[in-house]
Amino acid sequence: MTGTGDYSGQRLARLEALAARLREHGMSAQLLGTDDPVLSVRHPGTGRQTIVFATPAREGWMFLWAPGGQESADDPGRAAELIGRTLSPHP
Repeated sequence: MTGTGDYSGQRLARLEALAARLREHGMSAQLLGTDDPVLSVRHPGTGRQTIVFATPAREGWMFLWAPGGQESADDPGRAAELIGRTLSPHP
């Protein structure tokens, strides 16, 4: 059986990987919380922000963010691209 500490560690590792990729895309990313961390993301050009959650799912782990974004945590690079699109200026 997996304890909550195991989930917190796995969640933290995934969010840290995503934070690194977001920074490569020019966004700021800050971890918030300790037991159930989340990632606060801000696009410096638009000032738009979102909170990203990492949660276990049937097929592994997923990143979730508003409005309605989701991507497998197995691909933090793809998630960073999608979050960047969400926070970028819309044409």
